[in-house]
Amino acid sequence: MFLSKIRITLRPSILDPQGKAVGHAIASLGVNAVRDVRMGKYVELKVEGPSEEEARAATEEVCKKLLANPVMEDYSYEIAPLQDKA
Repeated sequence: MFLSKIRITLRPSILDPQGKAVGHAIASLGVNAVRDVRMGKYVELKVEGPSEEEARAATEEVCKKLLANPVMEDYSYEIAPLQDKA
């Protein structure tokens, strides 16, 4: 079994109103070092399969067909084997 850690973010050319709102809230807290905020989604999938290659293919399919909007969002992921808990 493998763990896919997926990050989905708006493309740089897409306005991020949620990020802007959080940026304003950070500034209102008096934290002035933060210059830009971009919000996104984080998803973990536990993927069964005999190989990392098959887990990668399943993750790619889920990202392309369901999780990410290809017009507005980019995604990246990491895959790692899950240790059996004995």
